[in-house]
Amino acid sequence: MHDIRAIRENPEGFDAALARRGDASMSSEILGLDEARRAKIQAAETAQAEQNKASKEVGAAKGRGDEAEFERLRALVGEKKAEVAAMQAEAKALDAQLTDMLARIANVLADDVPDGADEDGNVEVHRWGAIPNFAFAPKEHYEIAGVAAGMDFETAAKTSGSRFVFLRGGVARIHRALAQFMLDTHVDKNGLTEVQSPVLVREEAMYGTDKLPKFGDDSYQTTNGWWLIPTSEVTLTYSVAGDTLAESDLPIRLTAHTQCFRSEAGSAGKDTAGMLRQHQFEKVEMVSITHPDQSDAEQQRMMGCAQGILEALGIHYRTVILCSGDTGFGARRTYDIEAWLPGQNTFREISSVSTTGAFQARRMNARFKPAAGGKPEYVHTLNGSGLAVGRCLIAVLENGQQEDGSVVLPDVLVPYLGGKTRLTPDGTLA
Repeated sequence: MHDIRAIRENPEGFDAALARRGDASMSSEILGLDEARRAKIQAAETAQAEQNKASKEVGAAKGRGDEAEFERLRALVGEKKAEVAAMQAEAKALDAQLTDMLARIANVLADDVPDGADEDGNVEVHRWGAIPNFAFAPKEHYEIAGVAAGMDFETAAKTSGSRFVFLRGGVARIHRALAQFMLDTHVDKNGLTEVQSPVLVREEAMYGTDKLPKFGDDSYQTTNGWWLIPTSEVTLTYSVAGDTLAESDLPIRLTAHTQCFRSEAGSAGKDTAGMLRQHQFEKVEMVSITHPDQSDAEQQRMMGCAQGILEALGIHYRTVILCSGDTGFGARRTYDIEAWLPGQNTFREISSVSTTGAFQARRMNARFKPAAGGKPEYVHTLNGSGLAVGRCLIAVLENGQQEDGSVVLPDVLVPYLGGKTRLTPDGTLA
């Protein structure tokens, strides 16, 4: 959500910010609506004052026995009352229209976000490890013998349709081990607080975390109005909605492992093979609620947390800063961490770490009280995958594959696998 006062003070700067994302200027339309809304509010207040004045004079006229003046004033009070109600209703309608307009406009980008039209404009800022060498042509995850035995798309399609999967046996256990390893690392090493949160939320939570109204088609809504979360960013971030925190409470650092649900609207025909893009998937999410002065440093810290998971797993990756044309709706700045997938011979996104500034906090009225005194200020909110479990599973399987169809597993997962070190060609752990 945008601050209307900031748009009033610098409409040209606001339009310039929209232009960076390739959007048309909107300040004139916004300020015209704002001016009409404020005029209605002022007119309602004037009419209310006239109503109050006439109400006081009614009694005086009655006391003087001036029936004609009494009747005139009583009629005037009725007229003003109706006039006030009508103007207040018009002001409320204009306010709702303005709020809806502002809610559909993307966040203002940070100054250091590079300009670019699409993903080709993203800029690599970091790379770790090296592309692994194979003495054979590496396969995609679902083609590896040991994986194919435990990754069942046919049963999932029969049960739920396309873009679902049944994981069985060793593959299912590796998937679970990855999630546990991520959570333990974030809690024990990175200092995050683990949360078990709902996956069904009210519409206000989706709105407050900028998923509505713009992206309603990308998520699933139940018949009684609940929404299935696309990520636990929604629940973790919205947990401070309406709160006025003490400055000493900040930063708040949370992590959760949840099921996530996305309709994948607009991605028809994209990544249909394997489990790269699913309607239902699992993710370990990181969310930070910070003081505005600390949010940029916090984004770097969160990015290090996500990168550390891949380094511990021995997965080659690179980190890119997204350009203006590829940065998501609610983000001021986003870094994508992309894992190397040998089967595709390319990097694929496995984590996005974003700062939204006060964009979400303004929508959900999340503030803190400065220790030095003064008015409450909006907190800054950040979110990042730490990591997407299914995509991490793909990376582990493809990078550890052997020519015989087995998979050598990362050492850090061995304690979570009962001492097992590899997935055999028949899909069992050994």
